[in-house]
Amino acid sequence: MTTTKAKVSKKSQTTDGVVKLRIRVRAYENKILDASVKQIIDTALRHDATVIGPIPLPTEIKKYTVNRASFVYKNSREQFEIRTHKRVIDILNPSPKTIEALTNLSLPSGVEIDVKML
Repeated sequence: MTTTKAKVSKKSQTTDGVVKLRIRVRAYENKILDASVKQIIDTALRHDATVIGPIPLPTEIKKYTVNRASFVYKNSREQFEIRTHKRVIDILNPSPKTIEALTNLSLPSGVEIDVKML
């Protein structure tokens, strides 16, 4: 008598029956971003949810070069940059109370949030 083992991929093992809430948080200032991420995690843990993260993503840097003079002196330039800091938080099997608490959360201005259900 031979036994055969069914091959199950890791992806189907982790996502089989698990509802995941993925929250992407973006801000220009990293201190405000870290404070809002801590507030999100504290709210999720207060409602007995499993939290993975915060996972820091690469900082997006946009650089702009501007002439100092309006007409002449092209060699004289200034450079400016905007840094966008990003974090990802995964919440596994969130209850309806957890989702309601996260939607009623008031975060500081300048923090952008994207929420996806996976």
